Amino acid sequence: MSQRSKDKDPAWRYGDRVNEKITDIVCKFCNKITTGGIYRFKFHLIGGDRNVTSCPKCPPEVRDEIKNFVEKKKEQKNQMSHQPLVTNLDDDGDDDIEELSLPTKRGRDAISSSHGSTGTSRTKVRAFARWVYDARLPFNCVNYTDTFGDFIEAVGQYGPGMKPPTYHEIRGPYLNKEVEETNKIVEEHKVAWNKYGCSIMMDKWTARTGKMIINVLVNSPKGSLFLESIDASDSSTDHIKMFTLFQNTIEKIGPSKVVQVVTDNASENVKAGGMVEGAYKNVYWTPCAAHCINLIFGDIFKEKPFSTVFGQGVRYPLAKIQFEKVVHFRGMEQE
Repeated sequence: MSQRSKDKDPAWRYGDRVNEKITDIVCKFCNKITTGGIYRFKFHLIGGDRNVTSCPKCPPEVRDEIKNFVEKKKEQKNQMSHQPLVTNLDDDGDDDIEELSLPTKRGRDAISSSHGSTGTSRTKVRAFARWVYDARLPFNCVNYTDTFGDFIEAVGQYGPGMKPPTYHEIRGPYLNKEVEETNKIVEEHKVAWNKYGCSIMMDKWTARTGKMIINVLVNSPKGSLFLESIDASDSSTDHIKMFTLFQNTIEKIGPSKVVQVVTDNASENVKAGGMVEGAYKNVYWTPCAAHCINLIFGDIFKEKPFSTVFGQGVRYPLAKIQFEKVVHFRGMEQE
C-alpha cells in the first residue's frame, strides 16, 4: 500500500493495518478488526451493510464523510468505461470501487463466482485445476466448501500480486497457527466433557497397506472429536492389550468424565470391556450398534435365497456406512 493511497482515502485516518501481509484493519473507534481490506472497513464505519459489522462508536460526521467518499467514487466508476475493473486490496488505494452491499460469498457460492462469463475467468479456474492435477491432490478437496470457499474469496479480495506462501511458511508458522486453533477447539470440547461427561469411541480398520489402525474419538453433546490414531499392525490386539488401550485413554481424559467405551463386538473387545467395568465402576462398555446390525445382516445374507442372489457371506454395508458418517471428521473442524 502506497502512502499516496493512504493520503487519498480518508478511511485510513480511522483504521490501521494489523499486519502488512494481510488485509486486516483495526478500527480506532471500537478496536474491532475488519477483514477484507479498506473497502470492507469503510462499510464498517458507514454501517448498514449486512455483510459487515457496523462500528457502534463511529461519530456521525465521520460516517457521513466516508459515505460521501464512497458514493463519489461509485459515481466516478459509473462514468468510466465498462471494462472489468480488478480490485487490488494490497494497494488499498481509492480504486477499490464496488457496489454497495455486495454480498460476501461463502462456500460453494464463492467457488461458483470464479466461473465468470469471460474467457479470462475460465482460464484462471483452469490454472487452479492444473495445480490440483500437478500436485496430485484428491479431487474431493474442493468439496471442503467452508475452508475452500474462504481461500478462493481471500485470493480474490487480495487481488493481483499476491505471493503464494513458501514451503517454510506452510510447514512452519502457518501450521503452528492451525495447531493453536485446533487446541482451542479441543479445549472447548474438554469443557463439555467436564460438564456432561463423554463417550470414548474406538474404530478399528485395516488400511490398503495392510496396517491395522485404531482411531480413538471422544463424543459429547459438543460433538465428536478425534483424539489419536494407534498403529496396531505390529502386534496382536488381544483383550489384555485392548484393556490397556482403554485404560490409558480413560486416564488421559479423566475417569470421572468418561461414561462409556464404545467398540465393535470382537471377542477381545468384549473381554476388555468387562475388565473396564470391573476397574471403573462408573464406566460402561457398550457394543457398537452399527456393528451389531452389520452382523445381523451378514447372517441373513448367508441364508437362502439371499446367499444365491448376493453371494455367500456377503455382509450388508449400510450400517457401516452410517457409522462412518457419524464418526467421520474433517481435520478438527466442528460439525
